[in-house]
Amino acid sequence: MEAAPENWIGVGGRFGRQFRAMAERYPIVLHGLSLDIGGPDPIDTELVRAVRALMSDIGAPLYSEHLTYCAVDGHLYDLLPIPFTEEAVRHVAERVRLVQDIIGQPIALENASYYAQPYTDLTEAQFINAVQCESGCDLLLDVNNIYVNAINHCYDPYDFLDALSLDRVRYIHIAGHYDEAPDLKVDTHGAAVIDPVWDLLAAAYRRLGPVPTLLERDFNLPPLPHLLQEVARVRALQHDGRRSAAGAQC
Repeated sequence: MEAAPENWIGVGGRFGRQFRAMAERYPIVLHGLSLDIGGPDPIDTELVRAVRALMSDIGAPLYSEHLTYCAVDGHLYDLLPIPFTEEAVRHVAERVRLVQDIIGQPIALENASYYAQPYTDLTEAQFINAVQCESGCDLLLDVNNIYVNAINHCYDPYDFLDALSLDRVRYIHIAGHYDEAPDLKVDTHGAAVIDPVWDLLAAAYRRLGPVPTLLERDFNLPPLPHLLQEVARVRALQHDGRRSAAGAQC
């Protein structure tokens, strides 16, 4: 399971008890929405300390965030793309190291969807790889975001996957999206996963083996059996990925 820590920090009473009961039953990772790891404002260290306290409280094994910025003199309430430059790599890596010092372990950053191309000296994959290398952070691999970006920015999603350094992938996101136009996809988490995204997930498993994977669905929730069919498809692909990895070792 995955939860946004901003929604649960300081929550007590009945909802707090229910959340902690869920954490006793299932492993919960914390996936943040407001760290602003790429922004110009100072890191909100009070938030980070509160995240660490919540991790300790519920036994969360991991804190992840988005490789984006979301604040300039206050929150913008959107996840915006960072310029793909060496300067930005150094800026982000310094901030990641600060966060990791407070959390006491590596965090994972997610490759994000974006709709306007930032200034670039590096490719997106080179930028993500450099941030990992410079900061020592892990990667939350969002397969749907790769597909959405590939359509919107006209690149091959498999070439992008091959260009990523996947040695530090902690887990994977899989989700549906909205078709605004044939050449414009919007990452919404409000629809079923489509076949090209399933195929890309299978390709990721062939490289990584059966990495833990989260199915994201934020609204337009179908009946539970429909969601469980998607979960079953994830597990079937993980099984195939395990066999592929075993065959490669032989």
